[in-house]
Amino acid sequence: MYAGQCIERAARDGWRPRHRGLWILVKHGERFMGPWAAVLGLLGVLAGGIIGVYAASLLLAPRGSLEAGPFLSGARPREHALSRFHVRWYAVTLLFLAFDMEMVFMYPWAVVVAEVGAGALVEMFAFLGLLMVGVLYAWREGALRWA
Repeated sequence: MYAGQCIERAARDGWRPRHRGLWILVKHGERFMGPWAAVLGLLGVLAGGIIGVYAASLLLAPRGSLEAGPFLSGARPREHALSRFHVRWYAVTLLFLAFDMEMVFMYPWAVVVAEVGAGALVEMFAFLGLLMVGVLYAWREGALRWA
């Protein structure tokens, strides 16, 4: 249903718009929030929370610079925290993300597989096959070798 059709239907049912910006519709003295009023309210709460956290940080943080460095089992760090990682870790990270996404897709699939039937089973095995192709490629390229 288009917005114009919604407004026409609301006018037929006895509703009338109150404000121009937010569509708060009134019928028989009751107020109902339009769909965007809730979104704007949530964004306002989010912005207030972010501003509150920053304000608390500014008020509660110690003044001046800190003399202590990052704790690394009592030893001083040998590298800067933003130093580059070895390229081997990027392949490990991509493998982790692939299997993490597998779990994201498999949990909802496990809930509906009985309702959907054999089609869902075939689709999941095709998905797992694609993941296995990625693992075999990473294995062939040596991404799983640590020496």
